[in-house]
Order: sequence, then structure tokens, then C-alpha cells
Amino acid sequence: MATNSDICRMDTIELARRIAAKELSPVEVVDAVLDRLDRLDPVLHMFTTVVPDLARQEAKRIEAEIAAGREVGPLAGVPTGVKDLIYTKGIRTASGSHAYRDFVPDEDDVVVERIKDAGAIVIGKTQVPEFGYSGTGQTPIAEPTRNPWNLDRTSGGSSAGSGAAVATGVGPFSLGSDGGGSIRIPASFCGLYGIKPTMGRVPLWPGTKDERYPGVSSWESLEHIGPITRTVADAALVLSVIAGFDDRDRLSIPSDDVDWRRAVDGDLRGVRVAYSPDLGYAAVDPQVRAVVDRAVTVFERDLGCTVEPADPGWSDPYEALLPLIMCESDIAGLRRLADELGDRMSPHLVGVLRTEWTAEQLTSAVVQRKAVYNASWRFFRSYDLLLTPTLAVPPFEHGLQGPPTIDGRDVDGFYWLSFTFPFNFTGQPAATVPAGFTEDGLPVGLQIVGRRLDDALVLRASAAFEAAAPWREAWPPILAELGL
Repeated sequence: MATNSDICRMDTIELARRIAAKELSPVEVVDAVLDRLDRLDPVLHMFTTVVPDLARQEAKRIEAEIAAGREVGPLAGVPTGVKDLIYTKGIRTASGSHAYRDFVPDEDDVVVERIKDAGAIVIGKTQVPEFGYSGTGQTPIAEPTRNPWNLDRTSGGSSAGSGAAVATGVGPFSLGSDGGGSIRIPASFCGLYGIKPTMGRVPLWPGTKDERYPGVSSWESLEHIGPITRTVADAALVLSVIAGFDDRDRLSIPSDDVDWRRAVDGDLRGVRVAYSPDLGYAAVDPQVRAVVDRAVTVFERDLGCTVEPADPGWSDPYEALLPLIMCESDIAGLRRLADELGDRMSPHLVGVLRTEWTAEQLTSAVVQRKAVYNASWRFFRSYDLLLTPTLAVPPFEHGLQGPPTIDGRDVDGFYWLSFTFPFNFTGQPAATVPAGFTEDGLPVGLQIVGRRLDDALVLRASAAFEAAAPWREAWPPILAELGL
């Protein structure tokens, strides 16, 4: 008989299989995960809203469907947390802000519709920084999300609670969103797999689109929805559910060209891989570089790839990041909210909103984005994959937007995101895989980037690396400390 601990350590595929086979009850699974959430959340601050009654009600419904012999979806009975920027019908969606503290949407986001149709059970909303404008778990409406590998460090953001939850077995997968790295950041900092598929593969609505809600209606051409999981196969399963065209999203594209579940199969022999430890310009923590250097050797030594050192050839686009985000934001609406909220809005966000952005700054950012994409497609004419560190630093202390120095170089607060946001500019598929740990036991991620629309190769490469350098049995020490 499976214990609560056994259940919480199962991956998505295993849980769904056992539930469908009547080896586990959906009610039993939900109870186990909610019990773990109750024990961990006061320490880690992963969830901003929890809906135990709704979750148990849905678990009973799915249990009855299975008992009656009716067909259920591929995620039937699997509990999950949904990032609190993603709309959930009837469940508060605060977006990390006092402005929406009591907002309860009257519709689900497309991806929530799809996972619910597949039988997944939403147990609550995972914590985010205000409107996602941060790479950490700091928010004005709650305590910051703590990293389960070291409670004094951030779990990363903006899918902060999603990363901490999956890392501790509070649901085997979670939905995150990524406008500059926000799936890959917490996945890297929490020792997990995270993938943002090609822009348009997974549709968004109302998120980034509903003009009625300042802050929520931001990041439209930058934001990707994707899974955070413990295994690559789990991510492929979730993508098989959430990917596909929807006309509510003007950027949505068909995804019939990818067999998501089978994309993880196959070897990498003959695949042309470029490795850039710094993109030609970025400051990188020496421990991160050492861990990633070792991980990259697996691709040539064990997986049969041709690996060459190569930089993609664009100039550092960091100065374009904030202006481009502002181009995608309702600045007037957000400034009104800032006036109303006063010191209840995040100071760094207020600072960005109070900046007098010029037309030249905003349009120059758009032009620089074009230059990055043009350099990228030219680069990927010679290579199938690009490997980089996921982040320039290991998890850092709470209270910072980012470290002020990296490898002895003074940097701006968000500069540690140098490896993630360029691929939001280009819209290419990008994943992070656990690459190893620093000397003091902090997770480090390796980023795998593919050509636009070549999501299948990114998944295949991720799965091949996982098989050669497995990570799924690595759990954060807090679980042993709490007897979980």
C-alpha cells in the first residue's frame, strides 16, 4: 500500500497510470498532496490560494467516473498548482498584487480549461511576484517563496511557488509562464525540468490579452506557458494536453506537427551542438560555469553529438529588456494602479513605471529584438541546438532582485537573466535541465535551446541528457528534516 510520502514522490505519468488502473484513488492522492502542502507551506510560502474543498470534490467526481468505467483524460486525478498569473474560474487570481487581491475570474485560461478537461485537479494558485515583473518570489501580498534547497535563498520567479511546490512533491507538475525566463528560472533554482515551447504552441487567453486588467494584460509577444516537472516525460505529457491552436490568441499556431509524447524518444547521434558559456558577453558565476562545463561533456562523450564552442553573434541586448516589456504593458493603467496603491506596490515596479520612457528607447528595443532574432536564425543554420547556463548565478538571498556583482563585475539587478530572456525575444523553444550542484548544495541548470518550431528536438535532447545524468531522485533536505 502506498504511503502519503510514496504518492507525493510519484511523477505525473506514474500517478495517472495508477489512478486509471484503480491502484490509487484520486481522493487518496489529493489528500496526500494537501497534507504535504499543509505541512510545508507555512515554511516555504508556495501558495497564495488553496482550494481543498474544490479539489476533493473534483477527486470524488473523477473517482466515480473511473468506477463507472467511463473514459478519463491522461491527467485524471493528478493534483496540480496553477501559477497565480493564470486565470482560474471561481478561484482567486491575485497576480501578486493588492490591486487584484479579491479578483475571482469568471473564466479559465485556455491552458486551465485543457488540463481540467484532461482530468487534472487544481489544488490552488502558486505564488508570484507582482504581475510577474521579477525573477524572484518576492510579492507585496505575502511572505517571499523560499527555496527548498536553502530556505535563506529565493526559489526564483516569477513562477516562484510552482517551482518550490514541484520540488517538494506538492503536485508532480505545475503550470508556469515565461516572459523572460519565468519557467526556467525557478526550475533551475529548484533542481527541476522546465520548458517554454515555441511562441504560439500553447495559447493564452485571457492572460496577456484582456485589456480590462492592467498588469495582467502585459508581455503578450514575450510570454510562453509551459510545465515545470520532475521529469522530461512528464513535461511532454502536459504539453500534449495544453498545446494546440486556439483562435482567442492571435499568436497561436497549430501544433499537429509534434507528437509530444513520443518526442522524448530517440538518440542524439550526429546532432550539431553549440556550447556558449557566456553568449560572448555575459558575466557568469565561476561555480555555475564549472557545473555547466561538466554537464556539456555528456553530450559529446555519452550522447554522440558534435559539440563546438560558439557564440550566437548578437550584441548584449540587456538594455532592450525593460523597454520591450514596457512596450507590451499598459503603462497608463499600471500608473493609475501605482497611484492608488502607493507603498503597497512593489518598489522596483513603481520605479519602472515612473520612468519617463521615450519613443526612441521603446522603438530601439524593438529594433534590437529584431537584431537578436536575425542573428539567431543565421546561427541555427549551422547548429541544431545551443547549450548555455540557464542562469548566471546560483540561488541568492531574499530581498534582492539580483546580485549586484557577478564574478567580480558590477551588474544591474536583473543581469543574471542574461541567458533566458533573449529566447523570449526570439520565441524559440528553450528548456532547463538540472546540471548539478554548487559546493554548498544549490541546484544549477543547463539550458537547451532549439530552432523555432523544433520543440521535439529540445525534448529529445532533454530526455537523453536525463537518461545519461539522472536527477529525479534528488530531493531537497527539508523533506527529510520534516519526516516527509
